[in-house]
Amino acid sequence: MSGSDDEPLPFEAVNAASGTRNIRLTLAYDGTEYNGWQVQPDRPSVQACVEQAIRKITGEQRRVYCAGRTDAGVHALGQEANFFTLSRIPAASFRPALQTELPDDIVVVQSQEVPLGFHATFSAIRKSYRYVIHDGAVCPPFLRRYCAHSRFVLDAERMHQATACLLGTHDFRCFEKEYPNKLTSVRTIMDARVFRSDCWPMWQGEHGWGPRQSGWQTSAVADAPFVIFEVMADGFLYNMVRAIVGTLTDIGRGRQPVNYLQTVIQSLDRAAAGMTAVPEGLYLVNVEYPQDKPAA
Repeated sequence: MSGSDDEPLPFEAVNAASGTRNIRLTLAYDGTEYNGWQVQPDRPSVQACVEQAIRKITGEQRRVYCAGRTDAGVHALGQEANFFTLSRIPAASFRPALQTELPDDIVVVQSQEVPLGFHATFSAIRKSYRYVIHDGAVCPPFLRRYCAHSRFVLDAERMHQATACLLGTHDFRCFEKEYPNKLTSVRTIMDARVFRSDCWPMWQGEHGWGPRQSGWQTSAVADAPFVIFEVMADGFLYNMVRAIVGTLTDIGRGRQPVNYLQTVIQSLDRAAAGMTAVPEGLYLVNVEYPQDKPAA
């Protein structure tokens, strides 16, 4: 019912509430069983699970804001989120407390208290995604939910050469589903690369997880079975990474020339780009904020 006490307060109202605290969560999840991050009326979502866990622990109905609304089937190693609360639970204790109320495929990596002005969505300055393709002859059945499988051997070096034109500030509407979805389709990509790896070390790093520092090692073995695309930008459009991967795959198969990615960007036409790659291979790896310390 509108105006009820258990209805989530708007961001501005909560910000002004006396005694309110702001809790930041770093989350990792297997997105296979969820219809994406955002709450859906009749389908499971990661957001709904986290909000339900918060309600059980604090007794408060609070909205959880996230850094990136991942699509159905997309995974996360370092999704960032925040919520406001009047609870006096110590900030670090939210991690184990919430975990008791979450399913096994959603993990709270870290919980910390942050200033009231912090907003997981609007305070972010950079995001990193990783897309994993297996192009070996036989894809292990255990990875069918965690990578895309290509029936064709890809030329990773050609794909890497093509990524050079992604760098910088461009109008990326050619990779956006159902343009326009945002006020602007202009984004700045700071880093993009494609390389091979002979293993799948998705969960490793300083704290046993992968967001803060990449554990990937470029393989010198020509037939290493994993082709990895990594990209960092100030923001991403709807389906942008998967559309880029679809176009890169065409280049890797030899169906398009190395400079085709540049042609697509200049066209401003989604029809010129490749197909949208499947969600299973996509991971939100890391989100950076101005107050975060640089990775060691």
